[in-house]
Amino acid sequence: MEHISPWGLGPLASSTTLGQEIHALAERLFPICRSITGDGVRQTLDILSGHIDLERHEVPTGTQVFDWTVPKEWDIRSASITGPDGQTVLDFADSNLHIVNYSLPFKGTLPLSELRSHIHTLPEQPQVIPYRTCYYAPTWGFCADYDRVAKMPDGLYRVEIDAELKDGSLTYGEYLHRGQTEREFLLSAHICHPSLANDNCSGLALLATLARSLEARKTRYSYRFLFAPGTIGALAWLSRNEDRTHLIDHGLVLSCVGDAGRPAYKRSRRGDAFIDRAMAHVLGRETGAKLMDFSPYGYDERQYCSPGFDLPVGMFQRSVHGTFPEYHTSADNLDFIGPEHLADSFRILMDVIEIVEADWTPLNLFPKGEPQLGTRGLYAALGGQRSSGATSMALLWVLNLADGRHSLLAMAERSGLPFRELAAAAGLLLDHGLLADAAP
Repeated sequence: MEHISPWGLGPLASSTTLGQEIHALAERLFPICRSITGDGVRQTLDILSGHIDLERHEVPTGTQVFDWTVPKEWDIRSASITGPDGQTVLDFADSNLHIVNYSLPFKGTLPLSELRSHIHTLPEQPQVIPYRTCYYAPTWGFCADYDRVAKMPDGLYRVEIDAELKDGSLTYGEYLHRGQTEREFLLSAHICHPSLANDNCSGLALLATLARSLEARKTRYSYRFLFAPGTIGALAWLSRNEDRTHLIDHGLVLSCVGDAGRPAYKRSRRGDAFIDRAMAHVLGRETGAKLMDFSPYGYDERQYCSPGFDLPVGMFQRSVHGTFPEYHTSADNLDFIGPEHLADSFRILMDVIEIVEADWTPLNLFPKGEPQLGTRGLYAALGGQRSSGATSMALLWVLNLADGRHSLLAMAERSGLPFRELAAAAGLLLDHGLLADAAP
């Protein structure tokens, strides 16, 4: 086994520049009206394909994916409400959140009393537009800020929704960074939300940037990046790759990774998978970070962790979905996500990947008492400008726990020291002939 040394951000751009690049990509994705099917998803994949070599898949309408069926393709061209005075009250062109996502087409004139039941608002947040969908309960409708609707006078309103539901396909994209083995790390983000910066664009932009950063890197694991519509997209991918899911050793679902909230992680269904432990170690060193047990509510980790698969896939966020007032509203805009937070989320993912790549199980070749470190020049290697990143305590912990039963992550959990220090110490000890690899 080749031991990959701690690598962190390596030759990547500074965190400031990196955050700005991720934010700029999110800004390009933000205006597109996405749904679970349709050209909005394809337009989004077109943009992402400019950053990584995405493979695109089309799953025809009517395809059975376990207990679900791929729905019709939805595309929308325009939607508006015109008031009794001939003035436009709501216009899809102003915000793609104004239309209920996946809305049926409609054209007609209605009195305000009847129209109100088709306009969704948030009275408790009267100045924001809510995000609503009708994927599997066909209807038509609009979304608007409560203050605007409250000012609408009685009378007849002209409603036009130029949308189309047709036989077509569901679209998803994936990118595979091939490592030295076929064992995989799955990273997944939903691609079905319209103009929601944190709860869609941040995850897509971050994963695309992460995928590009791995292109030139030599890795042990293969990294599969999946950009698919929520629920039905993940199910479609699983149904098409059921014979390969046994290769997935680690996985993360990303959403809401660009706001100022403290990092949060929801464990996989297993609860003690390597990814759960690695995330706990990384976030355990982050002030205010939150670790949550698995629950069958959330994003596509529900599908990957369904009992028929039970994959080691957790979910990484900053502010947890549904807990911040901007969630699923027009307030989740580009001002709500910041380059510094996107860069911080990127760093956390890279720290986790470092653990995945660099973990191994050492065996102390001089286990009876402590070997003499000074005579081997190990203490001198700890200091000076060419410091290895190891510490004397890390050397002692590695030597003590290198009984062939503790991996470096297990040592980090036991000692409370950063994984990176222990990995650096193990590398020094290996170079000086004090350790061997316990793996057969």
